[in-house]
Amino acid sequence: MTERRIPGHARSGLKHWVLVAAGCAAVVGGALGATSATGAVTGGQRAADGPVAEPVPTASPLPEVDLAKVRLPLECGPFPVAVGLKASAVLDGEPVTVAAAHCQADMGTPPDGVFLVGADGAPVLLLPDADGLTVTELAVRSDGSIRGKARGYSSPDVPRFSPDLQVELVWTRSGGAWATTETRTPVHGA
Repeated sequence: MTERRIPGHARSGLKHWVLVAAGCAAVVGGALGATSATGAVTGGQRAADGPVAEPVPTASPLPEVDLAKVRLPLECGPFPVAVGLKASAVLDGEPVTVAAAHCQADMGTPPDGVFLVGADGAPVLLLPDADGLTVTELAVRSDGSIRGKARGYSSPDVPRFSPDLQVELVWTRSGGAWATTETRTPVHGA
């Protein structure tokens, strides 16, 4: 019978497990210390023809639309809709919530759609999930604009696990409609 010896780099000892525990504690501590995308709002000037986000004291929570009562128009088949990011504010005296949502699939990262939901519960589509973007930041600004960042792909040939574009998104209201401005820049090293 031959004895098999495990190489030194493959053995785990006390030092290894202490480092693993410290790493896990750092990740959990970072997650607990992180804040969600609440869209903190500060006072601002009214845009020429747009809404104004009213300043809300930081001691009181922002009024928020209950997204659990809203049916976001995503075609997910048997999968539920998951809200990844949301930001709330008061626009023109009414509470609104902006949400980035996607189909909650078992594997992968489905693209996000972005919706503006007012007190009436009717979602307004700002970004269709068919655009193939994954939203990473979302905020309502004091001037009433909505800002976001997303990751995307320059072509269908780019592997879905390696987005090669950073997309800056800005939505502004002109009249009764929302206009989108986006800036796409290549991700470094892509």
